[in-house]
Amino acid sequence: MPQTYQRMVLAARPRGPVAPENFRLETVPVPALADGELLIRNHYLSLDPYMRGRMSAAKSYATSQQLDETMIGGTVGQVVASRNEYYKVGEFVGGMLGWSEMGVSDGLLLRKLDTTRIPLSAFLGVVGMPGMAAWYGFNQIMEAGSGDTVVVSAASGAVGSVVGQLARLRGCRVVGIAGGAEKCDYVVKELGFHACVDYKAGNLEADLAAATPDGVDAIFENVGGACLDASLARTNAFARVALCGMIAGYNGQEMPIKNSRLLLINRLTVRGFIITEHMEFWQQGLQELAVLVANHQIKYRESVADGLAAAPQAFIGLLQGHNFGKQLVKLI
Repeated sequence: MPQTYQRMVLAARPRGPVAPENFRLETVPVPALADGELLIRNHYLSLDPYMRGRMSAAKSYATSQQLDETMIGGTVGQVVASRNEYYKVGEFVGGMLGWSEMGVSDGLLLRKLDTTRIPLSAFLGVVGMPGMAAWYGFNQIMEAGSGDTVVVSAASGAVGSVVGQLARLRGCRVVGIAGGAEKCDYVVKELGFHACVDYKAGNLEADLAAATPDGVDAIFENVGGACLDASLARTNAFARVALCGMIAGYNGQEMPIKNSRLLLINRLTVRGFIITEHMEFWQQGLQELAVLVANHQIKYRESVADGLAAAPQAFIGLLQGHNFGKQLVKLI
């Protein structure tokens, strides 16, 4: 058993884009366990866009990340010591132990993970919080059925890729929006989307119009800004919009909606959601996703940074769209 481990803390709040100096790597002692506690050696750390909002002191749906404390984040790892009757040494668990090589938990917010058919890392992506965001937005808000046209922004990402595949399995026409020809090729050829628009090509509105000749019945929005505006312009009457992320404005940029009149004209339903506020759906959603992944009906891709010291740069890259699929940090 090691005597110390490393963690990454928030050293300073960003002013504009996130920079490496906003973080600090620390070495801390491994604590002694109290009754009911267990010690976990984290194998993977999840990096997600929501973390950018937590780094700010501005009021939001959740408490801000505290300075000089371990950065928030989802983790999967293995129990290495336990004084908790429910969790045994050697079991794999998922939780929110943050940007840290190890963590102590009382077990209340952990879930045991069965890695016999699903790789451990997938529980931070397609069978984790991103997958649940996709599942909830698609099933509870978009309500898209066979023959409907669905548009998904950030289509090659951890959330968007799952939304599109769920929609395809439901019989929808699925159109993605992604950045770059490589990502668009992956979305169509590997994930089975019917089309994908490269917003970096500079012809977003016309290309999206060409890809949605019958209009759009449901939108899953991860980006906001120009992507959302272009999608709204294609909506049919009574279309549904699931707002999961607005990454285009995470550094404080304005995101005006030029096509806001269509919210009324097309009688749209627009609903934002935070997936951690809908825990009553997690058991059903995760079970369904696990079966689809285990049966190879849903594919996924990961970008993996090596070591905790690489986490800040990987996170900055994520916010700039450099990742391909789910962004992880391998800790062991």
